[in-house]
Amino acid sequence: MSMMDEFKTFAMKGNVVDLAIGVIIGGAFGKIVDSAVGDLIMPIVGKIFGGLDFSKFFIVLGDNPDKLANLADLKKAGIATFAYGNFITILINFMILAFIIFMMVKAMNKAKAAAEPPAPPPAATPEDVLLLREIRDSLKK
Repeated sequence: MSMMDEFKTFAMKGNVVDLAIGVIIGGAFGKIVDSAVGDLIMPIVGKIFGGLDFSKFFIVLGDNPDKLANLADLKKAGIATFAYGNFITILINFMILAFIIFMMVKAMNKAKAAAEPPAPPPAATPEDVLLLREIRDSLKK
């Protein structure tokens, strides 16, 4: 078998194709959640906490000779910053993604359990086995 044939066999296995589809959909879904967190949720959270903008929560760790006040400008200039506001945003993003994935797995497990046929009832014990058990029990007495 040539190397190309082996690769075709590997690439066409169901698990590899399913994984590739999952990665593509996950990447697109991640962008949707990033936008939802950054554009919808964080402004509301900021408004609840008095108009705070979490992207402005950072501590300058390095020298800042130009007195830059914007996180993007500080990073572009290569000045070390401790951007805990950005971390809070990403943490909220993760929590939302984790919850959505949990709900999807829960729904899949529920659907899978509903699709499985119920287990057959246990087979009735043959008469000869029952008779042998009675004889055994009476001999023990």
